[in-house]
Amino acid sequence: MKRRTVLSAAGIWPCVKTARAQPVRRPARIGILGITASSADMLGAQPRSPFAGALMQGLRDLGYVHGEDFVFEPRSSEGQSERLPALAAELVALPVDVIVAAGPVLPALQRATKTIPIVMTGSADPVGQGFVRSLARPGGNITGLSLQSVDTTGKQLELLGEVVRPMSLVAVLWDRYSLLNWQEAQVAARQRGWKLLSLEIRDPGEIDAALARAGGARASALLVFNSALFDRQAARIASQVAQRRLPAMYGLRIYVEAGGLMAYGADLLDNWRRAASFVDRILKGSPPADLPVEQPTKFNWVINLQAAQALGLTIPQPLRLRADEVIG
Repeated sequence: MKRRTVLSAAGIWPCVKTARAQPVRRPARIGILGITASSADMLGAQPRSPFAGALMQGLRDLGYVHGEDFVFEPRSSEGQSERLPALAAELVALPVDVIVAAGPVLPALQRATKTIPIVMTGSADPVGQGFVRSLARPGGNITGLSLQSVDTTGKQLELLGEVVRPMSLVAVLWDRYSLLNWQEAQVAARQRGWKLLSLEIRDPGEIDAALARAGGARASALLVFNSALFDRQAARIASQVAQRRLPAMYGLRIYVEAGGLMAYGADLLDNWRRAASFVDRILKGSPPADLPVEQPTKFNWVINLQAAQALGLTIPQPLRLRADEVIG
């Protein structure tokens, strides 16, 4: 790839005043708006955040050099969702050339700008949530990758049912962001003859009481949807769930690493790496409105054997072989 061509298309080469003058270029500014990792963890050539690191690797694979061709301009609410509108406005005011962000922060960005290109690294349902007009023709300033986590809800329940038997009552931890997942879970549970216990959360302070309700109701298992509200509390949730001896299915590997039983969902690191190709095309001049939203290509089912043993569950060998990863 010729970086001169890429940067010129992005409009970040100044006019040359004389034939002998050397062009002075500025690196493209790539904004990142996050809600979990700190801003400091997303800075530099080797960011500590695994997601920023995956984006960095994707750009390097395309021939970009940090500091010469691009720099990150990260902002993070660090778990405080009410800060997102101000942080989004801050990125827009810099300004940045493109913004990369996950699904939970997209509403704040959507309100902050209709012109700066936004690359999403994962949305449960980009069309249903109103971020794009269609997957094939986004039609606005947002494009990128979908998580299709609504579509995987049935699969999560199916796998949970293969490990936990008998299954009668499933507690479901969800919030406003995962409303579509909750609705899909209701459909999938009816098909299997299972009952659901709704544990809707509006504030992190409600999580402990909700899990206590699940234990008091003698739920057979627990399903936890992806949400910025929950994901920042992953270690605490996994610990509380383990103490209540609730077999649980999560959407992200971080819960399993924290002691959770299992997780199934799109590979978020792969999505962040693939987001680099959208950044590349946008910097070359492609409008996000014409870049089709891509669906995830990698899904991971991770099982924690140590957690299963603590719950008194035996994971049959055929299930172990089907899992993408078995830890513990």
